[in-house]
Amino acid sequence: MAGQDVESGLRFAVLGPVRAWRHGHELDLGTPLQRSILGMLLLREGRAVTPAEMIDAVWGEESPPRALGALRTYVSRLRTVLEPERPARSRPELLTSVGKGYALRLPADSLDLTRFERSVTEAETARRAGRLPVAAERLRAGLALFEGEPLAGAVGPFAEHQRDRLVERRLGVIETLMDLDLELGDHASVVAELVALTADHPLRERLRAQLMLAYYRCGRQGDALAVFTETRQALVHELGVEPGQELTALHQRILAADPGLSAPPRAEQEEAKEPEEEPAPDLPRPAQLPAAVNDFTGRKEIAGRLRSLVSAQSPAEGVPVAAICGIGGVGKTALAVHVAHTTGHLFPDGQLYADLRGYTDEAADPASTLGSFLRALGIPADVIPEAPADRAALYRSILADRRILVLLDNARDADQVSPLLPGSPGCAALVTSRSKLADLPSAKLVDLDVMEPDEALQLFAAVAGPERVAAEHGAAMDVVAVCGFLPLAVRIVAARLAARPSWTVASLVPRLADEQRRLDELRVGNLAVEATFALGYGQLDPAQQRAFRLLSLPTGPDISLGAAAALLSMSVFEAEDLLESLVDASLVEAPAPGRYRYHDLLKLFARRELEKAERQQARTMALSRLLGFYLASAQSAHRLAYEGSMISDNLVVVGSGRAFSTADEAVAWLIVEGDALFASINQAAASARAGDQLLPAGDLLVAMEPLLESGTHTREFDHATRAVLATALRLGDQGSELRARYVLGRVMFAGNRLPEAEEQFTRVHELSAARNEKIVTGEVLNALAVVVGRQRRHTEALAWFDAAMRFYRENGVPAGEALVHSYSARDHLGLGRAEDAIAAAEKGLALFTEIGSGAGTARARYHLGIVLSRVGRLAEAVHHHAECLAFFRAGKQRVWEQRVCSRLAETFIAAERYEDAVRHAEQALVVSREIGHPYGEALSLTVLGRALKGLGSATRSAECLRQALGLFTRLGAPEADDVRSLLAGIPVGEKVVES
Repeated sequence: MAGQDVESGLRFAVLGPVRAWRHGHELDLGTPLQRSILGMLLLREGRAVTPAEMIDAVWGEESPPRALGALRTYVSRLRTVLEPERPARSRPELLTSVGKGYALRLPADSLDLTRFERSVTEAETARRAGRLPVAAERLRAGLALFEGEPLAGAVGPFAEHQRDRLVERRLGVIETLMDLDLELGDHASVVAELVALTADHPLRERLRAQLMLAYYRCGRQGDALAVFTETRQALVHELGVEPGQELTALHQRILAADPGLSAPPRAEQEEAKEPEEEPAPDLPRPAQLPAAVNDFTGRKEIAGRLRSLVSAQSPAEGVPVAAICGIGGVGKTALAVHVAHTTGHLFPDGQLYADLRGYTDEAADPASTLGSFLRALGIPADVIPEAPADRAALYRSILADRRILVLLDNARDADQVSPLLPGSPGCAALVTSRSKLADLPSAKLVDLDVMEPDEALQLFAAVAGPERVAAEHGAAMDVVAVCGFLPLAVRIVAARLAARPSWTVASLVPRLADEQRRLDELRVGNLAVEATFALGYGQLDPAQQRAFRLLSLPTGPDISLGAAAALLSMSVFEAEDLLESLVDASLVEAPAPGRYRYHDLLKLFARRELEKAERQQARTMALSRLLGFYLASAQSAHRLAYEGSMISDNLVVVGSGRAFSTADEAVAWLIVEGDALFASINQAAASARAGDQLLPAGDLLVAMEPLLESGTHTREFDHATRAVLATALRLGDQGSELRARYVLGRVMFAGNRLPEAEEQFTRVHELSAARNEKIVTGEVLNALAVVVGRQRRHTEALAWFDAAMRFYRENGVPAGEALVHSYSARDHLGLGRAEDAIAAAEKGLALFTEIGSGAGTARARYHLGIVLSRVGRLAEAVHHHAECLAFFRAGKQRVWEQRVCSRLAETFIAAERYEDAVRHAEQALVVSREIGHPYGEALSLTVLGRALKGLGSATRSAECLRQALGLFTRLGAPEADDVRSLLAGIPVGEKVVES
């Protein structure tokens, strides 16, 4: 794909749809307007653009009233997309602010337009030097970057103007390429392309002239003259003008059969224009490449980039060397051989090939390979020197005046490769290796990933038969997905299917679904995925092999460096050295700095080796260390997120974890590590044989409570808590049961499943009292109060709050006292006691402020804002809600963000500021839908309906209220009655209440 690259980092495309990739994965660039802004920044190539210029470029003369605010929002979203790991409030490094404007600092060579223009410049240089084949190849490489209409999907005057410019630029380059092909005597091969081009662009006289000349040189004089007649008719009819002088003169020369129009004989061209490409008469021309793969599939973009690399000849840059690395079976050799065959015409003096067998016990000796190359180049055996250095010097001398491509396959390391590289420009080298040859001088490293899904499916169809695949398309996609899109695995499965006409594609799916047998299924003849992996594994030293095996234990999608160090029981520095060596060996991937993962099939292979080499006790201890690291880190996160809470001090932590400096950093870590944390919990629940093995998983669930507030992992919490609860009940482990039920109650509450939440919290209260265990006693008393208050049982709620207050005072927990004050204000208000509500809310805020709890202060402001809004102190309510909204957004607490936006909308309705109310209600609705929060969605729709009614949009208002009623009814929420009243036009005395 144009613009995409398998190298790490960012890549951008404008020669087609506006697109971007990070580490090979396409980014979601958002709306057409957002893509248009990115497109403009890309085309300005790092130069600053003022907001006024951007507004004119995107909206033109019809910009909306709040265009500047919208622009800033789009820029902020683009910054998040381009730098997702940038810490909050840190300075952007890519999309930067310059004065009052913006600039996009592009990484070198990251924009397809830049690479296109470079290819054109290189073609011009080669043409001036008389190297016409090279010039044509460079132009083709550049044109291959186009993927349809430039800036597709972008809107606005700037995009329209630049689109026209780029289309014209492309046509001009195509016309130059056609001239080159005609100069090279390729007139017969360009006729069909010129016919299509002139059909698309009938008024471009240069293309018409080229088609006339191509027809004439093919002996089709009548067709050439007919083109002129058609062109003249089109020009006269469309533009009212006659053909230009160039076209008219060519017409006259064709009529006169001018000998000067004939193409010179190809031999004369080569002799006159490219004498340097004549092979030396006294030396043979080696042609050692393996046979091309007939069913080679996909890899179009990377193959084009490799062709560009090996064909780029610049004395200043030296010999082009492309080093292709990747895991075993990813198709490195097939790709290199394919590229070598398709660039053969650029190397008229031949191709050398050697399998260096770097991942076997019989790796090729460079001196021996040099001897083979020298003999292939015509050097008698008795003349070849013995010393390796002398052989290398003779080899480079022979290649100095020749144009030869060298393909070095299956290299072990840079030391094995370096003596075999040519020394002078004119030659080029392709190298394949499982290792990342970062120390190979001047090499361009190309990290080959697995195939795209469509490419893998094409390969599967090419081997198994397109008819069978077309008949079972869905099953075929399942098969290639289970193969991890690894070309070798796909080829093996397809070959097995081709050899068994009675099998269906669907019959392969269950055979491959069993992870214990999948590697056994991936073998046919002398091809086997496991054997390919074993070659790389066999080259590791014992420490690397142990790390490779143990890292496959966790079931999470990836693992951080700190977690890996804990698992392996070593320092972070030692672990990093080991892991990076596995990355260099292409046995482990590094999708982001400090994170590591396996290809799916490599992970199965590692687990198979683990079962052979590691005892069960060693595996259990490794997983225990990992769970301990996660628990210690989550404890640190909980302590920062909930200052003053008893929970973090009552967790049973063994070992050390990651430390955090701020609550925002802690919550961000929980979000990033969420999948790995839940995987560790589920793994512990599945394997625990006693309560002491399960309790750390229960503690981790409780410590991850700040993540529940983010709303990003609600389903994962539900699944993991139920898994821990089931195991706790089976083992009779009441400590783990207590913890699991507490978190499960929080999950139920978040989904407004209030009776179920009350049931869980009641059982937790009973277990805490029976066990005299205080880890969540205060929190569960407070939770019971909130749950019954949500059900409008306000007197009962205040009784539970009193119990919570007594507990917190007895145990010296001022943050708990502040929490009770803040939350109980809502129930005082529900009983009509406004003064008590204000006093309680203000007391909670004062206590949290005194303690210095950022999270507590934000929650206290939220509750105080609600109370002040209800008593008509609207400006103060807006102030408190705006303050806490900024806090929750910075900490990615999206559940709270939705709540505050809804409350702000209610206050603006009371102030009759309906446009502001609609804006905040819509923000709340977006957040609730993004995090999958149906109760929040219903609240947002309710307040949006009320705001729209205030604006006079009766139809939209009714629709929002109907949707809200449906959600509240499905959830069994008491707010359904309020919404029915609103739909009936009856004023609702009590506004919606939620935690």
